[in-house]
Amino acid sequence: MRRPALAAATVIGALLLAGCGGSGSDAAAALSVEAAYIPQPVSDTMAAGFLTITNEGDAEDELTSVTSAAGEVTVHETVGGAMKRVDRLPVPAHGELVLESGGNHLMFEKLTHRPEQGETVSVELHFAHSDPVTVEMPVKAATYRPTTGHTGH
Repeated sequence: MRRPALAAATVIGALLLAGCGGSGSDAAAALSVEAAYIPQPVSDTMAAGFLTITNEGDAEDELTSVTSAAGEVTVHETVGGAMKRVDRLPVPAHGELVLESGGNHLMFEKLTHRPEQGETVSVELHFAHSDPVTVEMPVKAATYRPTTGHTGH
């Protein structure tokens, strides 16, 4: 008598797990990061970070948060010259999210120490659907402006 109940429970469990897989679509984001850097900050407690997240996948994703041992990191959106903290920024399917000087960016606050040119700051990018991505962000000169990787969106 135990075998039919166990078999039924196993089948029901498998069906429930299969149902948790989503919409049945194989669409997924395929994320990569390039052109990451932090200009050497002039402040002991704050810095900005820039990078480009490329999505080669068939599904949109969203950057939801960033963590780092260097300090608190928030995501900022710039619209009409005004910046504001946001909970998420979209990473379109077959597109990119560009975080650049004068535009959307990362803001490092309450730095544990002021990063110096030549150092690297590690951050972990968190997304709504994709696994976290760890990025090593080199600290560049305060006046550094990339010539590639930031497309000026």
